Amino acid sequence: MVEPLAIVALGLLVVGIVGSVVPLLPGPLVSLAGVLLYWWQSGYAEPGSFLLVALVIVGLVAVVAEYFAGAVSARAGGASTVATLLAAIVGVVLFFVAGPIGIVLGVGGTVFTVEFYRHQDPEQSLRTAIYAAVGMLASTVVQALLTVTMLVAMLLVHFF
Repeated sequence: MVEPLAIVALGLLVVGIVGSVVPLLPGPLVSLAGVLLYWWQSGYAEPGSFLLVALVIVGLVAVVAEYFAGAVSARAGGASTVATLLAAIVGVVLFFVAGPIGIVLGVGGTVFTVEFYRHQDPEQSLRTAIYAAVGMLASTVVQALLTVTMLVAMLLVHFF
């Protein structure tokens, strides 16, 4: 017999993947919740200790990628703290106006504008904006790969 909570846990892992590519949905955290719910419903038996620790670490790496990759990539490209903070605010606002494309354009455009104002150098400003946008997109790919890995591991635990 299939436990209803096991189905809910696996469902959370699927939602976690979706959340990895849909902005403002905490995909990695939902995936972690799915792993921990499955572990709890199994009486702390499945997955085993080693796999549980590995999945939690993978989930935490995905969380870090979700929340910090955009800022880290913007800073790596030379963006100021002000540019990074303004870009985050504009990206969130534009998400509600234009969806995921709004985030990328909002972050890139804001970083470019602030950095151009600071340095009056269009090449440097463009390079910094590209770093920020690429970092955000790369973060999404990393999150998706990590949450898919978590789901596959848990499906193997469940069915084998």
